Amino acid sequence: MKYTTKALHSKYPKKDVYGALRAPIYQNAAFEFESAEALEDVFTGKESGHTYSRASNPTIEELESKVKSITGAIGVVATSSGMAAITNTLFALLKTGDNIITTNKLFGHTLSFFQNTLIDFGVGVKYVDICDEESILNAIDEKTKVIFFETISNPELIIPDIKLLSKIAKEHNLLLISDSTMTPFYLFDSKKYGIDIDILSATKYISGGGTAIGGLIIDNGNFDWEKYANLEKFSNSFGKNAFISKLKKQTFRNIGACLSAQSAYMLSLGLETLALRADRTSENIKYLASFLSNHQKVKSVNYPTLDGNKYKKFAQEYFLFAGSVLTFDLETKDDAYTFMNHLQLIRRSTNIQDNKSLIIAPYHTIYCEYTQEQKESFGLREGTLRLSVGIEDVEDLVNDITLALEKI
Repeated sequence: MKYTTKALHSKYPKKDVYGALRAPIYQNAAFEFESAEALEDVFTGKESGHTYSRASNPTIEELESKVKSITGAIGVVATSSGMAAITNTLFALLKTGDNIITTNKLFGHTLSFFQNTLIDFGVGVKYVDICDEESILNAIDEKTKVIFFETISNPELIIPDIKLLSKIAKEHNLLLISDSTMTPFYLFDSKKYGIDIDILSATKYISGGGTAIGGLIIDNGNFDWEKYANLEKFSNSFGKNAFISKLKKQTFRNIGACLSAQSAYMLSLGLETLALRADRTSENIKYLASFLSNHQKVKSVNYPTLDGNKYKKFAQEYFLFAGSVLTFDLETKDDAYTFMNHLQLIRRSTNIQDNKSLIIAPYHTIYCEYTQEQKESFGLREGTLRLSVGIEDVEDLVNDITLALEKI
C-alpha cells in the first residue's frame, strides 16, 4: 500500500468493542485491570497494556502504530512537541562526557537547546560545516556518539549530502539522527537513506491545520544497538528494540513529555490528508518561488529547486519535493515590515506547513536572542522573510503578495 492508503487503513492495535471506523479518544489518566496479577504483569513487562497515560495511552498508541506502518520503522514514540522529541532522544542516548556533531545552521530553538541546555549536562556539541566531509571527519573523536542534522535547515534551506552523512556514520559507528520536520515521511524516506533515528515536529505537516502540538521519534531499525555501549543494558534485554525500550521504560516516562490523547487524535486525522495537502503546497510553492524570483522589488529568493541553487541536486535526489518553505530578501527591515503589514491574506505568524500561508522575519523574531554577528553567521539578514506556503488558491496568494510589494 502507498502512503495515504496506509494512513487510512492501518489497523488499530486492538479491535474496538463497537466497531468504530475511527479510534475513540481515551481522555483519561489511569486504566483498570481485572486482577492484581494482571496489573503486576503489565508493570513488569510480562504483558503489554496501559496503566497510566503519562507512559502510554490507546489513542496515542494508535497514532504511533499508524506512523510505524507508514514508515516501516521498528518503533515509534509520540511526544508532546518536536522539541520534546529531540530532548528525549538525546537524553536517552547520551551520557556526561559524550559529544555530538552538528551544525549551527539549525532552527533557533534546537540550536538554543544545544548551546544552553545540553551542555549543562556535560555533553559536548561540535559545530561543523555539515556539507563538508573533512570538517565532519576532523570533529570525530572517541567520545563522539551522534551526527545530528536537519534534512532541510530552517530557515537557511541547506541540504547536506545525506548519503555521505550515512557513510561517515556507519564507518565510525555513530548514530545518524535527522530532524525531518521540513520533509516528513511522505516527502522523504529516511530509512532508505540510512538514517537511524528520525525526529519530526508533528505540529507541522502532520497536523496540517495547526490544531495540535506534537513530536515523533522514529527508530528505523538501521542501527545495531549491540554496538552502542550506552544502551548495553537495554540491548541485552530487548535486542533491536533497545532504544525504544529505553525511551518507554525510562527516559520518556521519567521526563513526562507525553502527548495528550486529544492531540494524538488530531494528528492521526492529519496523517490521512498529509499527501493531499503536500501535493497542493508543492504546486503553490514552485509557482511562488518563480514569481518572486522575477519580481523587481525582490532582491533574492531561496528555494532548493530553483535554477542556480547549489542544493538543487540533493533536493531532487532525496525528496519528493523540497518542502513548503522558501525565503526571500527585501532591501531593508523597513521594507520587510511594510510588506508584511500590507498583506491581507497571508498571516503574520510563526509555525510552518500550516494549511494557511504564514510569514515571519526570522532575524527579528526566532533569532532575536542572538547577536548580530551570530545571525549573520547563520545567513540571516534584516530584510529576510520566511514564507510557509499553504493550500490556498495560488492566484489569491500572488495577488496578495503583489499588492503588498507595491506598498514598498
